[in-house]
Amino acid sequence: MGGVRVATWNVNSVKQRMPRLLPWLDERAPDVVCLQETKLADAAFVDLLGPALAERGYEVALNGEVQWNGVAILSRVGLADVVQGIPGGPGFPHPEARAVSATCGGVRVHSLYVPNGRVPDSDHYHYKLAWLAALRDQLADGPSDVLVCGDINIAPADVDVFDPAAYVGHTHVTPAERAALGEILGLGLRDVVRDRWPGERVFTYWDYRAGMFHKDLGMRIDLVLAGAAVAGRVAAAWVDRQARKGTGPSDHAPVVVDLDVAPDGDIGPLVPAPSVRAVTGRLPQSR
Repeated sequence: MGGVRVATWNVNSVKQRMPRLLPWLDERAPDVVCLQETKLADAAFVDLLGPALAERGYEVALNGEVQWNGVAILSRVGLADVVQGIPGGPGFPHPEARAVSATCGGVRVHSLYVPNGRVPDSDHYHYKLAWLAALRDQLADGPSDVLVCGDINIAPADVDVFDPAAYVGHTHVTPAERAALGEILGLGLRDVVRDRWPGERVFTYWDYRAGMFHKDLGMRIDLVLAGAAVAGRVAAAWVDRQARKGTGPSDHAPVVVDLDVAPDGDIGPLVPAPSVRAVTGRLPQSR
């Protein structure tokens, strides 16, 4: 892939977000888009968006289910060898629509919606760790030219949350989760946004409640991980914070990575840059 824009976005219901998604595709013109929490069965996704995406030149790979979860890859640089789910991966109790992968322009692309984990040491938490272990095995058996994109539901380090003390006792930051992500990175993958902006305050998710977005109290849990050869081609990596603004947004912002050519320049890490406020406190769900 030469001069290609890749994006990942947890849209939190593609049906609800369609009035924003299509204009965003026209505005940012990504060549490969990984979507999470589509919350639609595959046939319903095609009925809703198939013609509009085809008009824009996108082929689509889907792994959806009614009302929950759901992932997709949109590509206008080719789409081949589609795999739904993680072969041999765990379910809760049955396999969920949380992964889809395909080869796009010679690069293996994974769109992932990692289980949340809910509460540390719960059944869902152990399911999350088992799911991540199965993903690691799948990636270890795959090609080195790879992009792993999506809502990973792990903040890699304390710098990736607005206040580490606010997350004590919560998922997304526990040593076991971070260790599981570390094993995936240990396969030779690079966290391209953090590599590009090692010391910057960068978030991709802000809770809807308590004015978290406007106060810039968020987390960086939406990641783009790249094999070494692909990571070496990154010309820009940024979070499209503008897409989190306005009426009816997702609680996540898209992460955008430009390979080989950066049509908007090496912008970032946030577009536009937020006002940074030194605010600490408890999570809204703990109040």
